[in-house]
Amino acid sequence: MNLLNAEAETEYMIKDIEADDEELKSFLFSLGCYSGEPITVVSHMKNSCVISVKDARYNIDNELAEAILI
Repeated sequence: MNLLNAEAETEYMIKDIEADDEELKSFLFSLGCYSGEPITVVSHMKNSCVISVKDARYNIDNELAEAILI
């Protein structure tokens, strides 16, 4: 399951980052998105979603949300 399928306001544990692009993986890692880290989807929007990781909120597009497996 990835973040696009996640319920809003529910905390999940990141299982893996599924992306072929190393730059994308590095970007997500810099946000604190890596295996074993808790993550919450604050809200879903049309082409993006707002996530909460390590007491910070980020607006990520659907491509990034799809790469984060929970």
